[in-house]
Amino acid sequence: MKHTINISVCNSSILPKKAFQTLGLYVLFFILSIVNSNAQVTFGYEDFKSLVLKNHPTVKQANLYLSDADAEIMQAKGAFDPKLSSNFDRKAFKGDEYYNRWINALKVPTWSGVDFKVGYEQNNGKKLLPEESSQLFVAGLSVPIAQGLVIDARRNTLKQANLAKNIAQAERQKLINKTILYAAKSYWEWWFSYQQLQYIREGYELANQRFIATRERSRIGEQATIDSVEAKITLQDREVAMEQAKVDLQNARLALSNYLWDDKENPLELPEDAFPPLSAVRKVDETTLQSLIAQAKTQHPEIQKYDLKIQQLVIEEKFRKEMLKPTLNANINFIADSFSSKPGSAYENSFSTNNHKLGFEFSMPLFLRKERGKLQQIRIKQQSTGFELTLARREIMNDVYSAYNDVKNFERQLKIQQDAAQNQALLTKAEQRKFEIGESTLFLINSRESKLIDMKIKVESLKSKYEKALANLAYTAGLTELL
Repeated sequence: MKHTINISVCNSSILPKKAFQTLGLYVLFFILSIVNSNAQVTFGYEDFKSLVLKNHPTVKQANLYLSDADAEIMQAKGAFDPKLSSNFDRKAFKGDEYYNRWINALKVPTWSGVDFKVGYEQNNGKKLLPEESSQLFVAGLSVPIAQGLVIDARRNTLKQANLAKNIAQAERQKLINKTILYAAKSYWEWWFSYQQLQYIREGYELANQRFIATRERSRIGEQATIDSVEAKITLQDREVAMEQAKVDLQNARLALSNYLWDDKENPLELPEDAFPPLSAVRKVDETTLQSLIAQAKTQHPEIQKYDLKIQQLVIEEKFRKEMLKPTLNANINFIADSFSSKPGSAYENSFSTNNHKLGFEFSMPLFLRKERGKLQQIRIKQQSTGFELTLARREIMNDVYSAYNDVKNFERQLKIQQDAAQNQALLTKAEQRKFEIGESTLFLINSRESKLIDMKIKVESLKSKYEKALANLAYTAGLTELL
């Protein structure tokens, strides 16, 4: 279902409140005249961009990257969650109750790699082992002495997950920048299509006035009949051009509407009576270029991604080096069958250095081929990512320079074209005066006028291309807009 953006005032009606709330602060309304039934409002580029950044589905999709990264961090933190366990084991055979063993434990991992543990055991039955107590309390810890002391799998995963969020931020910015680039191109296409139609319509109205005047003069014999035929041909030619310009504007409006959405993901349509404001040409200079280069070197999403991936590989390399060490863990547990410290309680049954369980775990592959192979792979990835980063920096810098050259080229072309259009306007005006005193022909005045219209349209075309070049320059520098 499609909805229309009500950004105009027609027939002296007031803007619907619901549509006004939909656009909020992101479409600025300038009511030219409430009394005038043909009143229109402008739809500026900044208003359009703000609306895209707020409601476009692709931008909202890009924001999900951060939510996904937060979920990944939460998963990584789960490795440090305390874990409560309980195990019950019972055996009965031929009517005899052999044993009932109930073991409960709470294990608390820490960032240092040391795991703390408290537990409670309750055992009863006829066939218990001699060392098993009917009730036992345990408090201890497990300490990695070799492998896992500096870094372990859970610390490695969490550190990389934190960096992955920054990568997600870079991916998000990259997608938003791309969306804004395409949106800007659509906007300036619509802007140009509107300006083009205005000039072609102006030329059509002039040709229509000239045709009517020529036809009346030919009727009273003041002008040759063939002149009215020529005026009619010019009128028809401009009418065809005007119809094509109307279609171009409609298509450009539809393309622009692809980027217009409300906050509930409902598509919006730009109304036919909306029009773009006049555009003041924004100029960039060498200072702006150097600022863009400096910004791109450190904050371009693609460069940030590679930098962060290298940081992830450094952490992974550190972990893989740790895996080359043997596994050696010390398990220290203090035990007691009573917490009582009252007079008369047996000291030897409470927690003390005399009541303990101590053990060591040791293991080590003899050849370490798996560990060494994984470490070698990580180092190869580091080299590969380093090459990609070097190449990306080079390409991005060249892309920025290339985009800047395009901007300056359009800037020069626009100045030349504006001067040429002004000269053509003088020539057309002079030809009009000559025509009025009978020293020129209808063919010449039509040719001069058509040339002037074409040159004015080309000026607007160059303005549109210049704005799109500015948007591309910002995109190549990794920004949504110029500094």
